[in-house]
Amino acid sequence: MRIAVMAAGAVGGYFGARLAQYGHEVHFIARGRNLDALRANGLRVESTHGDLHLKPVNATDDPAQVGAVDIVLLAVKLWDTEKAAEQARPLVGQRTRVITLQNGIDSVERIAPILGADAAVPGTAQIATVLATPGVIRHTSAFARMRCGRVDRRADPALESFVEAGKAAGLDMAIPPDIAVERWEKFIFLVGLSGVTASNRKPIGPLRQDPATRKHLFDIMREVAAIARAKGVAIAPDYAEARMRFVDTIDPGMKASMLHDLEAGNRLELDWLAGKVIALGRELGIPTPANERVYAALEPYRMGTRA
Repeated sequence: MRIAVMAAGAVGGYFGARLAQYGHEVHFIARGRNLDALRANGLRVESTHGDLHLKPVNATDDPAQVGAVDIVLLAVKLWDTEKAAEQARPLVGQRTRVITLQNGIDSVERIAPILGADAAVPGTAQIATVLATPGVIRHTSAFARMRCGRVDRRADPALESFVEAGKAAGLDMAIPPDIAVERWEKFIFLVGLSGVTASNRKPIGPLRQDPATRKHLFDIMREVAAIARAKGVAIAPDYAEARMRFVDTIDPGMKASMLHDLEAGNRLELDWLAGKVIALGRELGIPTPANERVYAALEPYRMGTRA
């Protein structure tokens, strides 16, 4: 398959590298120092599932040089969603599927007016990765999971072919019965993990042991779950409790990507995570005090702190 990864950061770069390793034609859309590193040294992945080094790699900052592909993995930061969709136009042909692998809950709705409702497909990625240095992705979790599917749940042969290709490459990929549930379940957990680790500047280990921060994490997720149910999504009544049990099994050093961004002085996805929950809560009449605490703690850093 012809696949474009936009952009070649920690999430998209990991899945793209595994697909390229298996022999698929993968094009990495990148820029700046990361693009320079990919061109000069290739792409390195340091992973619990086995390291790999791709060299040479197809890397460019111009999607027009790539042309139409079968699949676009859209994995840019949330504030770049519309801009990236505009830039991705040359990648999209009549049968192209653009799968959003971002942290927020509304990415597919934001790109559909730009790239077309048929091309835009919601997806989720559950993985702990970081761009350690330009051209080097560090994968630290035991899991690397991707899900995608149509909002209306209709069959899609193009997606089915992609998922089968991913499975053949050893990736944990599937089309779930209801992608809305998958999207919200990821969002619930991510908002909680990002909120509690970033606002406390600590990895999950000590936070899950402290009664106060443990309760804060639970309260954040419970609020998001209540909003999902109010929107008609079939979230299990005990989903937040189940996620707390999962929290006890993950690497104690795990940090959400928002904490990595905070430590690096980068812009934060705060407005599309805790900020989105607060906005939806106001719209639906659901109180969100735990998420408001997160937003207040991180708002001074939302645009980054690097000079």
